Amino acid sequence: MNLFITGATGIAAATARMAVKAGHQVFIASLDEGECTALAEELDCWALPGDLTDSAFVDEAIQTCAATFSNIDGVFHVAGGSGRKFGDGPLHEITDEGWEKTLDLNLNMSFYVLRAALKQMQTQKYGSVVLTSSVLSTNPEQEYFASHAYATAKGAINTLITTTAAYYAPRKIRINAIAPGLVKTPMSLRAQSNLEIIELMKTKQPLSEDLLEPEAIGSAALFLLGPDASQITGQILKIDGGWSVS
Repeated sequence: MNLFITGATGIAAATARMAVKAGHQVFIASLDEGECTALAEELDCWALPGDLTDSAFVDEAIQTCAATFSNIDGVFHVAGGSGRKFGDGPLHEITDEGWEKTLDLNLNMSFYVLRAALKQMQTQKYGSVVLTSSVLSTNPEQEYFASHAYATAKGAINTLITTTAAYYAPRKIRINAIAPGLVKTPMSLRAQSNLEIIELMKTKQPLSEDLLEPEAIGSAALFLLGPDASQITGQILKIDGGWSVS
């Protein structure tokens, strides 16, 4: 497959490594030029650093990927992030900046990537897109993870998935999402250093009794992007170690 992946660390990097190992061609787009370039050099794949909250850059990146590969089989949009440093938190405490930045970083970016991907895939008359949601969009945890702008953005992504999947299914384009639990990534460093959260994960994510490994998310993404999932669209797949049922 010819794959476009956003992000260059954590889940995105793990997925890119697995994809290249499986023989797929990978094109990476990510904000941090150093991380983006380093991963591309490691994997001997293509990369374009830039700001994915800029719709013009997203269009350029998708077009560059399509020109490089002649087509795009799959898009996995991972890039996003916590809005805590901007002021996300319990709703009554969220600042205007916290709300706007968190939605821009998660919902708006997902919209730009999905729109650009669909423009390309409609010309091909096939393709698969996987966005990244969160278990917090449907299964909140009030003590340590009350980040309500982030959860709202991810919940909107769930709706975006189901509505667009219905429209584009007759055009042979599949659109799904993965909703991870707490994963070992740079975004979760706060949680990784909190012994109370680590202890909570023993029962909150009982299948792992810990934070999830990013490869668990990457392997599912590659499945959803690939031919074995050819009859799957409009689904939000929770990979949460049991969070949503604990």
